[in-house]
Amino acid sequence: MSPIHRILVAVKDPGARHIAIAKAAELALGLKAELCLFHAIADPMYLDFEALNASSPEELERESVSRCHERLRRLARKVPRTVSVRTAVEWDYPTHEAVMRAAARLKAQLIVAECHGAHVAPWLLHFTDWELLRHSRIPVLLVKNRRPYRRPVVLAAVDPRLPKAAGLDDEILRYGKTVAGALRGALHAVHAYSPQVIDMSAGEFATARGLAEARAEAAAAAHAVVDPRLRVAGIAQSRRHVVDGFAVDVIRGVAEEIHAQIVIMGAMSRSGLGRLLIGNTAERMLDRMACDVLIVKPRQFPDRTPRRPRGPRFVVARPPGAVMH
Repeated sequence: MSPIHRILVAVKDPGARHIAIAKAAELALGLKAELCLFHAIADPMYLDFEALNASSPEELERESVSRCHERLRRLARKVPRTVSVRTAVEWDYPTHEAVMRAAARLKAQLIVAECHGAHVAPWLLHFTDWELLRHSRIPVLLVKNRRPYRRPVVLAAVDPRLPKAAGLDDEILRYGKTVAGALRGALHAVHAYSPQVIDMSAGEFATARGLAEARAEAAAAAHAVVDPRLRVAGIAQSRRHVVDGFAVDVIRGVAEEIHAQIVIMGAMSRSGLGRLLIGNTAERMLDRMACDVLIVKPRQFPDRTPRRPRGPRFVVARPPGAVMH
């Protein structure tokens, strides 16, 4: 049974063209899933006394929602008729929280958002796509390029050696099979390992023979752990990539080699200073990948997002000649 029945597309600007909507529609068509185009009005509403005399804040709020709904409907009309589409607009902020609240309220199983581009100090600037990656317990597909899906290669990054991620690999492979099947693509899997984890003295490891033996043992150990899991998932030997190296380099290298259009990775819950300075593999990969990235969380990932929308923010300008006390 498909884990995806409803897809929420986070629409940043309802008046612009969105490749994310086109790609989400391709997925929805293959999955027979419902598509929801969602826009959060997060900017403050600036009011002056003349505007307040003409219309109440509530009327201005309704007018803004109505305009956004109409723009979303125009975008919805470009989606194939065979896809069920709805639109939703909410006065809410910050945007990433508004998107997560809407996805939870609409019972979406996937969020699709366009990637911001290069992220400079993302933990300080709070880009919407970055915050979705870090905080959403619902899987997030970050659209990074405009190339449409045409029987795409989907690459699932797994690491069954991590005890804390016991159920995460299952979720990654489950979504991988679902996405690849819906788009009539091919599912590959990648696992990165390192021979340095073998218990060897520095002298033994330094010799050519010792290094070769270490590599052979590490490769055999990695295959022994990974192959049974991938065999059960139905991934053929020719589509398994068990490679020596750091995860960030291996995943990117394999993705480029097989021309993957979607890479699926897991992200664990992290907190405190460690997350700020180090992050995790999924976060470090975000700017390095040229293809789209689907981030999956473990089922027990904590949801700390307040459920209630914050509503609009009003800023009232002072009338001419007014004095602040």
